[in-house]
Amino acid sequence: MEEAQTRVQQGEAVPPSLRAQLLATEHWRLLASRSTTQNELLVRIAIFLTLVSASVVSLALVGQATDFDGRFELFAIVLFSVLLAVGTLTLLRVANGSDEDMSYVIGMNRLRAAYAELDAGIDRYLVASRHDDELGISQTYSYFPHSSQLVQPLASSTMFIIVVDAVVAGVLAGLIANAAGGSGVAIALTSAAVGTSYLLAAFGLSVRRLKAQQRGYEALFPHPATQAEGTR
Repeated sequence: MEEAQTRVQQGEAVPPSLRAQLLATEHWRLLASRSTTQNELLVRIAIFLTLVSASVVSLALVGQATDFDGRFELFAIVLFSVLLAVGTLTLLRVANGSDEDMSYVIGMNRLRAAYAELDAGIDRYLVASRHDDELGISQTYSYFPHSSQLVQPLASSTMFIIVVDAVVAGVLAGLIANAAGGSGVAIALTSAAVGTSYLLAAFGLSVRRLKAQQRGYEALFPHPATQAEGTR
């Protein structure tokens, strides 16, 4: 790195071999950071799902011990309130991790663009994209295009956590309605309404967040067709 800076300051051209070495070093750093982020998200999700499973088991044990009286209802409400809080925090971390992962993908796409500048014939050996626009990012995430653009977001970890949190929110609402003495129909409608509202609200916020990021992002190496459309 110091050698390259010295050459630039002295007005000398940096040798292609040195540029390739610097680019490869940055590429490995991004790969390591991306792997660390993905592992952290998997651990967070696993902890949350383990907590949900353990809570179901604890409900059965406490229910037998209390004969499902008022103490059980209070315990269940407190437990699912904690689950919903932890699930919402997990969702926020997964969303932030997705943003970090996308930044790493953009960085590696730009590095591939630099590789292509060093070797014009290297494109045919690359599976991931060397363009950092929306199309290039999508190609890096999924080389074979899906029949629908909804497949990728619906199959994401963010959507998975949203669904689990929505179920927890619906169950919590049903428990509160039951403790308040509501009828079976009222409990079912309350659970469905709260669960659906949480699902739609969380999904809507995720979509709005993604659109806000796209508005504030400018690709440095877009596809030629995209670049041509932008200059019209």
